[in-house]
Amino acid sequence: MGAVRIAAVQHDIVWEDRDANFARLAPQVARAVGAGAELVLLTETFSTGFSMTPGIGEPEGGPSAQFLAGQAAEHGVWVGGTCPEIADGQQLPYNSFVLAGPDGTVHRYRKLHPFTHAGEHERFRAGEGPVTLDVGGLRITPFVCYDLRFADVFWTAAPATDVYLVPANWPSPRRLHWQTLLQARAIENQAYVVGCNRVGTAGDGTEHAGDSRIVSPMGELLATAAGVETIVLADVDAAEVTATRDRLRFIPDRRGS
Repeated sequence: MGAVRIAAVQHDIVWEDRDANFARLAPQVARAVGAGAELVLLTETFSTGFSMTPGIGEPEGGPSAQFLAGQAAEHGVWVGGTCPEIADGQQLPYNSFVLAGPDGTVHRYRKLHPFTHAGEHERFRAGEGPVTLDVGGLRITPFVCYDLRFADVFWTAAPATDVYLVPANWPSPRRLHWQTLLQARAIENQAYVVGCNRVGTAGDGTEHAGDSRIVSPMGELLATAAGVETIVLADVDAAEVTATRDRLRFIPDRRGS
């Protein structure tokens, strides 16, 4: 146990049109499953684009979460991505990562760091803390896009994490930051990192170059993508994380660990 084949679906997004995105993404999920994926990762705000439009939020367990759950049930795999979800009677939504399992299980992580540079903090609520999930013996900690810039939350979660999932709508002008930080988070935490970024142009004109990738605990690029719709796929194994950390005991030398 602890070995899982993960696919990151690098896809374009139809702006603020959930049904159009569900129709486009269903066959891409099917292709990933056909390639042996046991966990399929979609991007941040996979069903709407990174929209700040008032009213873009949907109820927790709304159409986007239902799409993920339906795909998970149909294919017998785990399927995840983020969507704007309103919870706890609040007016503003969370940027919520939803991971749906084949048995009907649903896990949530709420993005900790709203992207203030684009005003996300004015339209979305911040989450409260990291969440670590068990999928087939693999310990998974999801973060979302801008969270990638904050090493401290990755460090805090590291002892209980085998793989970090990072769905994103990361813009092209800062693509080097995306590539470098994904690799850095893997190296410094001796864990796998799966970065799943969108391609195409958002409704606000923002360009995205993709650059999705799966990085090993030693920082090796196991799978990478260019700027088109595609799927990156790799087998990740908890035993490899354990072996890397046993061989190179860096994490215990962190202050406070």
